[in-house]
Amino acid sequence: MNIILIGPRGVGKSSVSRLLARLTRFPVLSTDLLISYDHDGLPVPALLRAIDGDWRRFRDFEYNVVAKVARLDNIIVDTGGGVVVDLDDAGNEIYGERKINLLKQNGFVVHLTGDPVRLAARVARDLNRPALSALHSEEEIMRRREPFYRRAADLTVDGSRMRREELAEWIHKHLPASESGLH
Repeated sequence: MNIILIGPRGVGKSSVSRLLARLTRFPVLSTDLLISYDHDGLPVPALLRAIDGDWRRFRDFEYNVVAKVARLDNIIVDTGGGVVVDLDDAGNEIYGERKINLLKQNGFVVHLTGDPVRLAARVARDLNRPALSALHSEEEIMRRREPFYRRAADLTVDGSRMRREELAEWIHKHLPASESGLH
């Protein structure tokens, strides 16, 4: 079984996944990094510029990567914040059922939460993160996605209440025995 970390941008999925890897001895795979790898090493912001900001196309790239990692076993998947969404015909975000179903086939999904105001401020300082929308603020997008994260989650934990090390230990302690790495 895999351990899948989901949650909004800036909540700490990448740092927690690395700390969790030490506890489980599972390797970490980043969906954003794998998307970049599949597209000549272009970082996500540059890839989005290359496809003229076409988020629907990016979500398809994300689906292709999710389909690959879902076939693996005993890994930690550090997902991008939008893994829980797809786009409807009008371009609105909807629950990304196709991606989540793949991840859950062989994975335990851990949802990291945080205060959208603080997370949006943190993300705004990071120039390596592409804008999600010209019409909606980061905070609004985070709030809209929250029900999708909760729907996908097997376990939810507030990522702002503990240091990253404590958070990784807490998650490890609350994993089903088969995912704890302590077989």
